[in-house]
Amino acid sequence: MTSLLTEMTRVYLVRHGTTEWNQGEIFRGRVDCQLNDTGRAEARALEGRFQDVAIDSIYSSPLSRAFETAQAVAVSRNLRVIIEPAFTDIDFGEWQGLALKKVEEKYPDLFRIWREQPQAVAFPGGESLAQARIRAWDGLGRVIRENPGKTILIISHRVITKVLICAVLGLDDSHFWQIKQDTTAVNCFEYTGKTFVVSLINDTCHLKSIHSNIPRKDF
Repeated sequence: MTSLLTEMTRVYLVRHGTTEWNQGEIFRGRVDCQLNDTGRAEARALEGRFQDVAIDSIYSSPLSRAFETAQAVAVSRNLRVIIEPAFTDIDFGEWQGLALKKVEEKYPDLFRIWREQPQAVAFPGGESLAQARIRAWDGLGRVIRENPGKTILIISHRVITKVLICAVLGLDDSHFWQIKQDTTAVNCFEYTGKTFVVSLINDTCHLKSIHSNIPRKDF
């Protein structure tokens, strides 16, 4: 990402709220499933989380689960959510709509590689992490160039937030599983025009009243 910007731009990168497919451990990808009751509660809590944060622009993946999460923050601010296709979920191809256990049974070798070497997987009929990262990174660069010195909120998906965090930290996609992203987790980084500084990863303090202290699955 190249830029002549000298002003610091702050980016809040957030995963969308919970859907029934999250809870059922079903691969979502480009399937347009909506938030469930838990996800809507998380979105309302996210709005409270940003109550005292001055946000200039809100961007969202075009998928409903992300857009509805973004709308929860945008409405009270009278902001329009800007749809950015670069932040849509990874295309899981033939895995989309399948439960985790079904994928393990049907694609045992590929699933093992996915868990051990995620950067080496291209999903049948879908994308690889590298392809998803390239388009999301291009989108991030474009959004930053359009908002120099401003504060931006981006609502996206687990895979996209993970690969973007890897990118801003200078890590390759082999580190994918070393970064956890809960639903409506807040990440924050600042771009100075030359480099990124990460200040927050997977912050879920706003969800204390919704979820217990039991760790949630990374799905």
